[in-house]
Amino acid sequence: MENRNGEIHVDETEASGGTKTGAMRWVLGIGTLLAIILLSIIWISGALSQGDVEEEMTATGIIQSQAEEGDDTDGIVSEDADEF
Repeated sequence: MENRNGEIHVDETEASGGTKTGAMRWVLGIGTLLAIILLSIIWISGALSQGDVEEEMTATGIIQSQAEEGDDTDGIVSEDADEF
């Protein structure tokens, strides 16, 4: 650190407070990759272990269960709508 005419000049190493080896990039990259792999394993294993009860709770399961019941109407019209 130098003092020239009342101005303080600091070189790059002193200003950053550390070295620039690039090790932190590796830590962040590996950590991100491990997080993606771990969350993918959790998601895939949960999807593979899904049972019949959970399958009916998805949008596809609801549509299939309604088709099996014979409920093929898309609206709120009931069979007695002509009486109004």
